[in-house]
Amino acid sequence: MRIGLGYDSHRFDPERPCVLGGVEIPDAPGLLGFSDGDAVAHAVTDAVLGAAALGDIGQHFPPGDERWRGADSMDLLRRAVGLVHEAGYRVVNVDLTVVCERPRIGPVAGRIREALASVLAVQPGDVSVKGKTNEGMGWEGREEGLAVHAVALLTRG
Repeated sequence: MRIGLGYDSHRFDPERPCVLGGVEIPDAPGLLGFSDGDAVAHAVTDAVLGAAALGDIGQHFPPGDERWRGADSMDLLRRAVGLVHEAGYRVVNVDLTVVCERPRIGPVAGRIREALASVLAVQPGDVSVKGKTNEGMGWEGREEGLAVHAVALLTRG
């Protein structure tokens, strides 16, 4: 068994749609990023790649490489899961926490779980999605952006 930790953060960009874990969230500002800015997918990608000791998202999908401009981050996660499978591992479960004042994660957590589970080749019950506020403190509390922490467990086979 192998454990990986992922983290990502992005500033809000009201000119873009808000996409978290492949789920578009209406009435919320989007996230600034070279790809679609999906910080949930980015953190989970880093967690699964890290667990397999395969580096990080930036090594496989470097920002600045035009192939990845505006890319669907769930597709990047799908590619990372493929690399993990090629290395002889499979995902057992993923646990993630989104830190933000808005958007509210609770109402969309189930949809994010399902979208991630589909890409990770696990059951929705193997994916945990939690939202936490920062109680108004720091840049997350000032609603400048959001952060995501993710942990992935892999096993051989």
